[in-house]
Amino acid sequence: MGAQLRVYRQKIRSAQTTKKITRAMELISASRIQKAQARVAASTPYARAITRAVSAVATYSNVEHVLTTEPEKIERAAIVVFGSDRGLAGAFNANVLKESEQLAELLRSQGKEVVYFLVGRRVSSYFQFRHRAAERVWIGGTDSPVFDMAQEVGQALLASFLRDSADGGVDEIHIIYNRFVTMLTQVPEVVRLLPLEVVEGVEEPGEHELLPLYEFEPDPETVLDALLPVYIESRIFNALLQSAASKHAATQRAMKSASDNADKLITTYTRLANNARQAEITQQISEIVGGADALASTK
Repeated sequence: MGAQLRVYRQKIRSAQTTKKITRAMELISASRIQKAQARVAASTPYARAITRAVSAVATYSNVEHVLTTEPEKIERAAIVVFGSDRGLAGAFNANVLKESEQLAELLRSQGKEVVYFLVGRRVSSYFQFRHRAAERVWIGGTDSPVFDMAQEVGQALLASFLRDSADGGVDEIHIIYNRFVTMLTQVPEVVRLLPLEVVEGVEEPGEHELLPLYEFEPDPETVLDALLPVYIESRIFNALLQSAASKHAATQRAMKSASDNADKLITTYTRLANNARQAEITQQISEIVGGADALASTK
């Protein structure tokens, strides 16, 4: 009984230590999520506006540009997967990896070769463990993204897109990231970054809505050339911010669940330890009474 009681007490101490760690991580994520949400809220309108601006130039300029022109045959497609550098975030990384596998299977069924660009240590480890190659990998800074990282990723993607597929370039680019919806909901999002899907001019204007008039200076080609890197970098940066906010929310939720489970374990092992202690006391009393009865019977 004594050995069993020691085991239960050791398990209680282990659960208490685990609870301290998970509780601390929960509080850290809770303190970071507010800033991450604010950065997402500040970045999303600009990303939408620049996408609409590029779409407007493509719609009303009537010029062919590499940004908006669909290739006759798409041979190579790039998938950019945004994950995290750290784990302990529930299904955060598993969700984007699952989406990337489904997208890759779809693209291969269309006869396209798939290449990967990876953001985050956990995503990179997933590919390394399975001995799968990636064109580029970016590690570090996923918890609090900076614009310099978005520029670096965007330049690499743009260089690959502008290069011919026969020379190792790609004909289209897809990005996959977790979009922050609420503290409880983060949805894996798949977006085709390039060629740009024109959105302005496709739908009819509303009853009281007037289409804007556009003038391009010096010419539409120059405007598109200037907007191309800005569009890519803004969308990449917004994806990084969305992914960071989703990761903090997923970590907070996962650590709260772990803390609750630790509480349940502590309660369960405490009850078992009390039962073991009571059984040990009962056994000791029985041995004393039995010894006393034996001594009384010998007199």
